[in-house]
Formats: sequence, C-alpha cells, structure tokens
Amino acid sequence: MTSLNTITANTTPRNPLTVAEAYAVCSGIAQREAKNFYYAFRVLPPAKRNAMCAVYAFMRRADDIADDESLPLSERRLVMSRWVADWRAARSSGVTANPVFLALNDTQRRFSIPDTLLEELVQGTTMDLEPGLEPTFEHPQTYDTFDDLYRYCYLVASVVGLVCIKIFGYTDPRAEKLAEETGVAFQLTNILRDVKEDAERSRIYLPLDLLHQHNVSLDRISALASGSPIQPNERALLQNISSRAEQYYASADRLLPLIDRDSRAALWVLVAIYHRLLLKITAAEYDVFSRRVRVSTPGKLAILAQGAIKTLGNRAAS
Repeated sequence: MTSLNTITANTTPRNPLTVAEAYAVCSGIAQREAKNFYYAFRVLPPAKRNAMCAVYAFMRRADDIADDESLPLSERRLVMSRWVADWRAARSSGVTANPVFLALNDTQRRFSIPDTLLEELVQGTTMDLEPGLEPTFEHPQTYDTFDDLYRYCYLVASVVGLVCIKIFGYTDPRAEKLAEETGVAFQLTNILRDVKEDAERSRIYLPLDLLHQHNVSLDRISALASGSPIQPNERALLQNISSRAEQYYASADRLLPLIDRDSRAALWVLVAIYHRLLLKITAAEYDVFSRRVRVSTPGKLAILAQGAIKTLGNRAAS
C-alpha cells in the first residue's frame, strides 16, 4: 500500500536543472555577452562570481527583449510582460525550467537581495517600452532635464550597482548612495559613447535643458550622427556630461574601501574599464560620431591583470 507521504514526495514539483547547472548556463551567457562586466567577474570568489553571472544573465535577457527591433514595440511589450510574469512565478514558487531564474533565485537567497531591487531593475529595462514613447525621426525620445536623465540612469544602472554591492558585501550604509552614483557614472559614460547609435534609433539621451544651454538642437544631434562635423558648442555639451560623470566616479573611489575585501578588486576592474573609456572619449575631444570609442581587449586584459594582483594582495591581507 502506498502511503500519503510517498505520493506527496513523488508529486512535488522539482526544477529540471540543478542550481550548479543553472549557474553554468549563466556563466556561459556572461562570458559570451558581457563586454566589460565579465573581466570584473573573473577576480571574484566563485560563489560571488556565479551570483554576478546570474544577475548579468537576467539583465541581458531583459535588455535583449527591450532592444529587439525586429519586433514592433507593442509585441516587445507583450513578450516582456510574459517574461516578467514567468520570472515572478518562478520567484514565488521556487520552481522553474528557466536556468537564469533558477540561478537568480539562489543568488537572491544567498545574498539577501530584496525583490524591490530586481523589480526596479525590470522597471528600468522596460522604460523605453512604455506606450506613447515610440520614437520617430521627427519626434525622438528625449529627457527634459538632467534630473530626469538621472532617474533613468538610476533605474538602468544604479539599481545594478545596488544589487552588486549586496553580492560584494558591505556593512556601512554609506555604500548605497556611493553605489548609486557609481552606476550613474557608468551610464553617463555609456550615453556619451553611444550618442551616434542612439540618435540613429531616434533616442537622444542628452537632456533638453543642457541642449538648450549649449545652443544645440535635436536636429543637430541627428545631423552629427549622419556625418556632420562636430562644432565647439557641441563638444562643450558633451564635455558637460563628461564632467558630471567624473564627479560621480569620485564616489566609486569612496565606495571601494566600504565593500568586502575579497570583492574590491572586482569593483576596481569595473571602475577602471569604464573610467578608461571616459578618458578615451575626452582624449578624442568628444568626437564620438566619426568612430566608436572603446577600450581595446588588450587594454581590458591589462586592467584585469592589475585586478588579479590586487586580488592576491587582498587575500594575503585577510
């Protein structure tokens, strides 16, 4: 005779993958897709490296859905809503066939990452999919003020920073504001690098108040993206954004000693790569239109080597 306990045990839903297998999938995604982040992941202890790969894989999928220009915005919204619903169901039940959701569930549990942060991360990813924001050449997507742009940067980058420091480890609450501002520094750097590509997609992330301040029209940004030579006032506009980013990179320097010793090298690598990119944009005199500014792979590997040395030093000091 079969007992009730046996029936219950045999019919309890189970995840088709182990957590270790799920993390391996996320690691593969990060290794293929994370152009800057993966260099930092390499100098983390294994558990923290796995957690960062899970968070990255989650972000990557959300970004891929939001940026899939083969689909109209209405369909992207539908795909995104279904994906978010599946993730929330996986989070509440703990049962999922999605390896990214399974690894992320484990990461949340291990590192006490609150649901609110991940919900904000999704909110940032879906901002560009909101109804009424379909950009066109005549009516590009814009932000009225730098404060509005800061809010966008918070949702798409600072929230990632707040998740990362949960994984890195910290006890001083000052770390949270510093991580927020470090994320803004990273996103402003991305915005400067991608002005041309974003304008071609009818998205202009340079806020209207600064455009007006420097006497630069939206049409001029589109013209620059189409090959028009950059003018002094347009360089000054981009320098304004760069100067703000530099101020926020100072927060990264103050954040570094507040996180756990075994994670400092990873944060240092991330900051070094992004800051190097900003310095290269400055060295190009803000001409991000005639060619794409980037940090070369050898340059990133050199930074990674320095990070590895810092890792050994931190372990010796522990």
